[in-house]
Amino acid sequence: MKDIEDIQATMEAIGVRAKVAARELAYAPADQKTQALNAAADAVLARLSEILEVNEKDMAFGREKGLTDAMLDRLKLDEARVNSIVDGLRAVAAQADPVGEVLEEWDRPTGLHIKRVRTPLGVVGVIYESRPNVTADAGALCLKSGNAVILRGGSESFHSSAALHSCLVDGLRVAELPEDAIQLVPTRDRAAVSHMLQMTGVIDVIVPRGGKGLVGLVQREARVPVFAHLEGICHIYVDRDADIEKARRVILNAKTRRTGICGAAECLLIDRAVFDTHGAPFIEDLIRAGVEVRADDTLQVIKGTTAAQADDFGREYLDMIIAARVVDGVDGAIEHICEYGSDHTDCILTENDETAARFFQRVDSAILMRNASTQFADGGEFGMGAEIGIATGKMHARGPVGAAQLTSFKYLVDGDGTIRS
Repeated sequence: MKDIEDIQATMEAIGVRAKVAARELAYAPADQKTQALNAAADAVLARLSEILEVNEKDMAFGREKGLTDAMLDRLKLDEARVNSIVDGLRAVAAQADPVGEVLEEWDRPTGLHIKRVRTPLGVVGVIYESRPNVTADAGALCLKSGNAVILRGGSESFHSSAALHSCLVDGLRVAELPEDAIQLVPTRDRAAVSHMLQMTGVIDVIVPRGGKGLVGLVQREARVPVFAHLEGICHIYVDRDADIEKARRVILNAKTRRTGICGAAECLLIDRAVFDTHGAPFIEDLIRAGVEVRADDTLQVIKGTTAAQADDFGREYLDMIIAARVVDGVDGAIEHICEYGSDHTDCILTENDETAARFFQRVDSAILMRNASTQFADGGEFGMGAEIGIATGKMHARGPVGAAQLTSFKYLVDGDGTIRS
């Protein structure tokens, strides 16, 4: 009981400090926030050896905990990945500051001049599992958008997240911004998560980053708004007018580049006209690459496939496994995606503009792609520098959530002694 009381007191104190910091960040000059992010990037680079050393502690903890290979891949940091974190911090620093941006302005016959401008949300809570880079991405994007952030990393990334958080605080200190603007929950205890989900009046939005279990828990129990996606069940549809060589490259990359990310392809849909004319060389490519292809009855004629079960469709594998089936044209693909998709990312491979337009119009996922790998479903690849997550809901933010998506807006109304008749 005492431990729970201590965690509650800790979280309440963090919340109070975050609210105070958020008020100051709301009007912090753009160049000051840019300075903080660049200084944080410098700190990460300077402390590369330390970050890799503590990450190895986390990797050992993860192995003992029995994490899957996909989860261990998410947890692992190497020099290239740390350099990517540095690049992400600098990219966010270089972006235009969204706070105060005029979205619209107009005049009324009454003499009023009205502007709608971006404003910070306030305090953002981010709950994530094994990816320590989320610490830097979330901290950077919240700072850029003028929000304070409370970060609760996974138990397995505890040391890596703490090291990266320390670098972010170094940046805040250099820029003379409140160090409480980016806070990391200092415990592995899950009671801290439960408390965060109930912090109404303190946290303005929660962003969960992790597996279905974590996201489902947050969506069920949070009493504050949530930006999230439950699963990344990403489909690729090969249309009768696809360029087969393009299709082979895209499909192989979409499945195998990194299997453990939410933009990895999980289901391949093939137009019956393609299969009848060309077969399915892209399935043979996947099998040669070591992917287990769980195929429908039609595709089981391809050597090396295994028989798909009913629950193989509409499933997020995050592994070297993909489901595959033949459909009757673009409408068959659309019907399948509407039934089994998760509104995350879906792709059509076609050279036919009209077919692509039909797919884009009738599939209502947050991200739709044509002739491009679903692995591009990432805020950094969208030019946002980084992302705090992918949102598949339909209110406020949708798709990659970058700095601009972490703002709301307010109306500024100017008059000249104007009164209403």
